[in-house]
Amino acid sequence: MRLGYAILYVPSVPDTITFYEAAFGLEGWMVTEGGEYGELRTGSTKLAFANESFAAGLAGVPFEAAAPSKSAPPIEIGLVTDEVEAAYRRAVDAGAQPVKAPERKPWGQLVGYVRDNNGFLVEICSPMPD
Repeated sequence: MRLGYAILYVPSVPDTITFYEAAFGLEGWMVTEGGEYGELRTGSTKLAFANESFAAGLAGVPFEAAAPSKSAPPIEIGLVTDEVEAAYRRAVDAGAQPVKAPERKPWGQLVGYVRDNNGFLVEICSPMPD
């Protein structure tokens, strides 16, 4: 068993892919013709987005949409980079909502937080020290 991808439900898959390309420098890998589903290249595990209408179609699964005006959902996307401060500035300049500027953690990792265009929490962090 291995984690292949994580899917977040969003109002607009194309807008979210465009946002992640601009804010985090990730590469869009694919978006379906109707724009209901899309993936980003993020290494061995893909970050995927599906239209909220897909969640509504899941039999018997309750769903509450994320939104920038609501509290962040109880999930975090962790993006690892050697250039945390520059990546944090790029994300904020591209429209990410700043949550917490990068700071050095007691274990040595540099970590900052923003919220994406849909209200999801994104951690921008350095690799864990050896």
